[in-house]
Amino acid sequence: MTLKNSIHIENLPKHVAIIMDGNGRWAKQQGMLRALGHENGTKSVRKTVECSAKLGIENLTLYAFSTENWNRPKLEVDTLMRLLVHSLKNELKTLQDNNIRLNTIGITTLLPKSIQKELNEVIEKTKSNSRMTLTLALSYGSREELLSVVKNICNKVKNNIISIDAIDESIINQHLYTHNLPDVDLLIRTSGEHRISNFLLWQIAYAELFFTDVLWPDFTEEHLYEAIISYQKRERRFGKTSEQIKLP
Repeated sequence: MTLKNSIHIENLPKHVAIIMDGNGRWAKQQGMLRALGHENGTKSVRKTVECSAKLGIENLTLYAFSTENWNRPKLEVDTLMRLLVHSLKNELKTLQDNNIRLNTIGITTLLPKSIQKELNEVIEKTKSNSRMTLTLALSYGSREELLSVVKNICNKVKNNIISIDAIDESIINQHLYTHNLPDVDLLIRTSGEHRISNFLLWQIAYAELFFTDVLWPDFTEEHLYEAIISYQKRERRFGKTSEQIKLP
């Protein structure tokens, strides 16, 4: 039996998030510039997006560029921005053919105007697609997101829009960048690192974590299948006991 055939379609994670790590190390191993690692990483993005949609995953979120990534060498940042524009232009057909809607989270106003323009155009053209929502985390940091949530809620309390007693998890969820997405079920990180790296800290509270030594440019459909199979073998209790969740 193949890995794909081992997946229980009725038990797919509704929301998969991926920290796509290892482009630079992959390039170094090949004796290449880091920029070429990022270029090869875009191929894994395409394969993962198409594979996820075909499996039936409803939401896929990719950590494409963090708030901390702005501190990387200018050449690398410029390359990442160039690749992003190139990918948005070239992958629109892939998104349309696979009925995928594009979404973004993060401070996208910090991105170059050319990227903001391409993003808005692709988002607009794919807004009616319904097979899967692909979310790109761009200029994103979870601590910044949570700070924004606190400030927005405080401002509404100050202006008597929300009462302090009304603040609960649902109010916080409504103010997150991901307010239109369910919580993450499965978080995947490549390259052998075992860190969350300031990614969706609130949203992964009950996510299953899957770490692989595979560098992102080498990540294939088979590796995605492995992560999903691992997820399906786990017992998700959400604070309850095993006996409780087995009750009819």
